[in-house]
Amino acid sequence: MSSELIKKGIESCRNGAFEMGVSFFNEALAKDSNQAEALYNRARALSKLGRLEDSLKDFKKLTEIDDSNASYIGDYAVSLHLNDKNNLAKEAFEKALTLEPENPYRYSSRAFFKDRIGDLEGAIQDYEKAIALDPEDAVALNNKGLVEEKLGYKDKAKDSFDKSNELVGYRPESKTVSDDVSTVPNSTQETSSPTSRGQVIKSVFTKDGFKDFARFSKDLLSPKRKKK
Repeated sequence: MSSELIKKGIESCRNGAFEMGVSFFNEALAKDSNQAEALYNRARALSKLGRLEDSLKDFKKLTEIDDSNASYIGDYAVSLHLNDKNNLAKEAFEKALTLEPENPYRYSSRAFFKDRIGDLEGAIQDYEKAIALDPEDAVALNNKGLVEEKLGYKDKAKDSFDKSNELVGYRPESKTVSDDVSTVPNSTQETSSPTSRGQVIKSVFTKDGFKDFARFSKDLLSPKRKKK
């Protein structure tokens, strides 16, 4: 029965009816308060509704249910940051990285967090680690360029942007892009600090992670994400 409620909740959210989706997830959780899939999807739905404190509670509970799941902890870290709990967010980002030290997304996540709290040199170091693990990560290269630009490292920023553009087939002079350009924020846009969870995740995610976010913009995903 809970699985049917979750399916209805996901379908509601897929159609943009997030309030209705939350009500279905609530019903499922009334039957089993530790149902991870319902908690995960409700947390993301609540985020879409701007109910960040409520969303944070669900993400926290997920980490209590499974304190070794780097995806839960990473999302919890983002949620903590958006609720202005940066000291706890820092700890959560680092724990997620400890659990998945070879996952470039974990470095990119912490890098973007460092950027937002003003640790620009630290952000660049983490982006460089992410790129070392995945040299074809165009999003990390682009975001690294944005940080370098803020620090006035014009030549380094241009090099990062050029490499990112080359990977996605973006040619500024012709304004033509490949089918995958949507995964990379343009280097001349979105330079101000994002304020919504959606903007944060869009800017943080590496290639595979961004595809996850793109799907989430249409529906909510099962928490059983494949680990790298």
